[in-house]
Amino acid sequence: MSLKLAPSDYEIYLPIAEWIEKNIKEWLFMQRPLFKKLSSPIDTVLNSLEYLFNIIPFPVAILIFIYFAYKTNGFKFSVMTVIGLVFIDLVDLWSESMTTLAMIFTAVIFCIIIGIPLGILCSRSKIFETIMRPILDVMQTIPSFVYLIPVVMLFGIGLTPGVIATIIFALPPTIRLTNLGIRQVGKGFKEAGSSLGLTKLVILIKIEIPLALKTIMAGVNQTLMLSLSMVVIAALIGAGGLGLTVYIALGRLDIGSAVIGGTGIVILAIILDRITQKFANTK
Repeated sequence: MSLKLAPSDYEIYLPIAEWIEKNIKEWLFMQRPLFKKLSSPIDTVLNSLEYLFNIIPFPVAILIFIYFAYKTNGFKFSVMTVIGLVFIDLVDLWSESMTTLAMIFTAVIFCIIIGIPLGILCSRSKIFETIMRPILDVMQTIPSFVYLIPVVMLFGIGLTPGVIATIIFALPPTIRLTNLGIRQVGKGFKEAGSSLGLTKLVILIKIEIPLALKTIMAGVNQTLMLSLSMVVIAALIGAGGLGLTVYIALGRLDIGSAVIGGTGIVILAIILDRITQKFANTK
């Protein structure tokens, strides 16, 4: 006959979940008004872009896409772009696509504003890079759904919280590749600038950033693609666009609407990826 110990006799339990629920959650709710104010610039840019993209007539929008598609990838890709965008319009998803585009552009703009300066600081300071590395590792390895929990508690639900979650999720590539690009600039270029009497700021603007621009743009391209994947998940917290179309369709088991919404996302992803990729490679 074997003797079994009760779980309480040999298990050690740390009540971390209860402590977070009791203390951290309450504190986060108390800080909600402050975070709402901090999110106002994102809200302004998002609403402005959404309004702009939705008032542009469809033929004008097509011409803009054709211009960038032809400039970066040539005639064949511009034809494919037209076919893809016409398909989106024919299935009555143009407005949702423009909302998704506004969310992506807003996220990328703020990722650039935040990420490039942080990347430059990482390239300047080994200590700062050491501090940032584990933070970026955590940001890139945490499942994307986890970001939605603190965002909802701090900012509520809707388009702007969805964009904030997207910014946090898509930020690391811009920081990492900005740091990498500037560190790869040869010392000879910097020494040549110093010998001409240029200050460190002028060397950064005139020499380091232009030479690292291809790597930086590769980071922006990755950020854009991560943003596109996250704005779909952000539909779970009330963000609109194509992600919401897919989410509603799945909830209703409407396979047709889900496939059409997913196809629209794929078309936008291909167009944006090819254009930004070629733009980065030409720098």
